Amino acid sequence: MTQETLNRIENKIKKTELIQGENKDELLKLVAELRSEITELSKTHPEHAESIAGFANLSAHEAVRDVRNPHLSELSTEGLLASVREFEQSHPRLVNIVNVISNTLSNMGI
Repeated sequence: MTQETLNRIENKIKKTELIQGENKDELLKLVAELRSEITELSKTHPEHAESIAGFANLSAHEAVRDVRNPHLSELSTEGLLASVREFEQSHPRLVNIVNVISNTLSNMGI
């Protein structure tokens, strides 16, 4: 299920016209890195991996909506960040990738 969710995220980013050029390339690169980290995490914490993928999917959904709702975007990003907080010590790269994704979306006004 986690891989399917990450595939949906990639497809949403690829298909949207709301995100262009370098921003789109950067987000796709980050999703690939997130995929790698979530794959590792799912070996020991499958439910947490699914939760992180789910919040990433919600964040991507909010990022590519035609009519954006700032409150929902903020909530989805907060959920994504909260889903990785407990892994700061054991999976610092995962936390860093999620932080970069959140910052990238924020810098794009999402």
